[in-house]
Amino acid sequence: MSTTINPMTRRGFISAAVAASAAPAASLQAAVSTASTLRIDCQSHLFCPELVAFMERRKTDPTVFTRDGERIIKMGDWLRKIPPHYMDVQAKLASMDANGIAMTALSINDPGPEWFGDEGPEVARILNNFVADIVRSHPTRFFGLCVLPLQDMTASLVELDRCVNQLGMKGVLLYTNLAGKFPDEPEFRPLFKRAVELDIPILLHPAKPITTEFVKGYEMTSSLGNMFDNTIALTRIIMAGMLDEFPGLKLVCPHLGGTLPYIIGRLDHQTQVLKRGPKYLTRAPSAYLKSVWLDVVSPLPLAIKFAHEFMGPDRLIFSSDHPWVDPSDIIRCVREAGLSAEDQSKIFAGNAQRLFKL
Repeated sequence: MSTTINPMTRRGFISAAVAASAAPAASLQAAVSTASTLRIDCQSHLFCPELVAFMERRKTDPTVFTRDGERIIKMGDWLRKIPPHYMDVQAKLASMDANGIAMTALSINDPGPEWFGDEGPEVARILNNFVADIVRSHPTRFFGLCVLPLQDMTASLVELDRCVNQLGMKGVLLYTNLAGKFPDEPEFRPLFKRAVELDIPILLHPAKPITTEFVKGYEMTSSLGNMFDNTIALTRIIMAGMLDEFPGLKLVCPHLGGTLPYIIGRLDHQTQVLKRGPKYLTRAPSAYLKSVWLDVVSPLPLAIKFAHEFMGPDRLIFSSDHPWVDPSDIIRCVREAGLSAEDQSKIFAGNAQRLFKL
């Protein structure tokens, strides 16, 4: 694959691998020393220009084409635009500054390495080096989340160790479906085991939704499809007994858990009263749900208030989903949810400090 992916930025990647792993802890501590005034963004993305260029040369999906001067990712009939600022770290820094965001957990935008077959391990290295290079250049503003070529578990575990131990990354971005497979399937369990051993969080994130065919009408792929993917993936992890199998797992679900907090009472009733599907459970599903973290990407203060009442203030983390969402929208919703100043402080920064050991 090295002959097909443009190596234009690999020299920078090599320096990133060294510098990111050596970034002084003091610089991180300086950025997070006053939690009461800080905002730490735990979900924020950039497209990797090298991968975009590679997809422009591909003949099979995922591909990138240009229409009316704008790049567009194609995965079947699912299309996503890539405006120039979606690849611009300076634009992201400007947005952070405008919204009082001190630090950001930086990750790539999908598609992830699992969509690239045998080329996945090299795609993962390119994407992770891209993130590490940005962290190296801005060590007090960013920390990195890695992606893995999970169609090859051996390569994934090697890459995970490289990302944590050499590149200094703080967690794993795990797509809610992996080219059509959900992450609770047995073949992916070694990832969860190793994440617990490394004591790093796994952050779920929707990819091309499993339900794309059912929600593409009326352009509901992002509004419903992504939320259903979050809900299904998190529920399957709970129902598979994985939170008992890996009791030290630090799992984050985006977008307030999709729809799961709202319907968890039905899941409790089905498993605990009607005994439908409790084979792997030792507790009610709601008890497991309260042991994960949810990010607060929701443009509805009432939804944030409900999640706060259900989960408590220690399991919610601020995220923006930039560049898809303006961070000011989420900040406003947290402020309008009627939470105490102390609990807002936990959500905006304190919980992220604890989760990522900043």
